[in-house]
Amino acid sequence: MKTSSQTDGMAPGSRTESSAHRPKAAGSSQLEGARILLVEDSWQLGNAMKRLLRILGADVAGPAATIADAERLLAECTPDVAIVDINLRDGEKANDLIDRLQAQCIPVVVVTGYTSVSLLPGKAEAILQKPVSMETFLAILRPILGRRTDR
Repeated sequence: MKTSSQTDGMAPGSRTESSAHRPKAAGSSQLEGARILLVEDSWQLGNAMKRLLRILGADVAGPAATIADAERLLAECTPDVAIVDINLRDGEKANDLIDRLQAQCIPVVVVTGYTSVSLLPGKAEAILQKPVSMETFLAILRPILGRRTDR
């Protein structure tokens, strides 16, 4: 996903807060009601992804830059899907987090800047290479969210 001036001016402290108490854009309904955990260590990219997902109507927790941040957000609310960068801050790898999400039956979409990711088959619903377009996000997320059951 391309970063833009949309991310300029956002407060650094807001990078792991949930949007549960923020208004959504008028007319947004593509992902209405979807709860998404966003795990991304790039502040600008994470906020750009969060804005896009919120414009589409999703409630986004994150972006979380570390596994500890992601686990804290996960303890607060169970998401319908998690969007996870494989390589996180300070060299952390998200593999163990992906395993925990899978054990909790939370679908995972991996978004990475790398051309190759070492994950066992079935660990992720999809592996997307950055930048990711809105159309690609929708094409991947719609069927995943269509399978969700109320938790």
